[in-house]
Amino acid sequence: MSRIELVDDFCDALWLEDGLSKNTLESYRSDLGIFSAWLEKRGKGLLEAGHADLLSFLAHRSGMKASTMSRELSCLKRFYRFHVASGRLQVDPTLDVESPKLSRGLPKSLSEADVEKLLDAPDTGEALGLRDRAMLETLYATGLRVSELVLLRAAQVSLDMGVVRVLGKGSKERLVPLGEEAVSWMERYVRTARQELLDGRKCDHLFVTARGAAMTRQAFWYLIRRHAASAGINAPISPHTLRHAFATHLLNHGADLRVVQMLLGHSDISTTQIYTHVARERLKSLHRKHHPRG
Repeated sequence: MSRIELVDDFCDALWLEDGLSKNTLESYRSDLGIFSAWLEKRGKGLLEAGHADLLSFLAHRSGMKASTMSRELSCLKRFYRFHVASGRLQVDPTLDVESPKLSRGLPKSLSEADVEKLLDAPDTGEALGLRDRAMLETLYATGLRVSELVLLRAAQVSLDMGVVRVLGKGSKERLVPLGEEAVSWMERYVRTARQELLDGRKCDHLFVTARGAAMTRQAFWYLIRRHAASAGINAPISPHTLRHAFATHLLNHGADLRVVQMLLGHSDISTTQIYTHVARERLKSLHRKHHPRG
């Protein structure tokens, strides 16, 4: 089989078995392409790589971030396990190859005051500003991933019930409450601004651009940074920052970790547990500030 056929076969199997998103599969294709190009310079194909080749490749990539190397190795491990299981390989060359140690930093978040400033930044007197306000309110109220937000379709939102039905990673569905503020801004947007932006055009996506089309992740990234700048927020910010703020603020106000896990769509509680460190740091800060012996 050619390199392209080997990679296609692998990615098709992942899509069928795990329901991985298009973005994840494209990342796998990219990682395998980098390794394949490196092997070709040594006169080898993907199924001809040995244990020593894997170690040499990782040494070659040692200047990359540990998270990048870890992701690439994870991809290669899955790729070779798949082809061993399919009978195309006898030995998995990634066996006994350890992933680099990752330092788990605390997620960047925003204070509740900064979130309020960010939410107030769009000019809601204009259709685009009202759309932006509705998007920011929805993101903070639900903790959606940016891809989940921009791909949200009108049929997935029930304003009467105040919930949004989200199709997350691995095609796993979850129901997330919107809250009164987000519902209010969403109703205003759907009733007026969305119709104005569509201008008679058809689009299933809830949040649309001035051209009446679905918004991209990159466009929303730019949008949130622009509003943060106008609100005077100097900290680095991205759509994921509001997702972190959503989780952190829930925990700060007493939410159960399991509930936060469910709302975020994390399959493993260990992924959510990092937010307990954020909340703990917040409690320490409050103690130092307000306790007479802090």
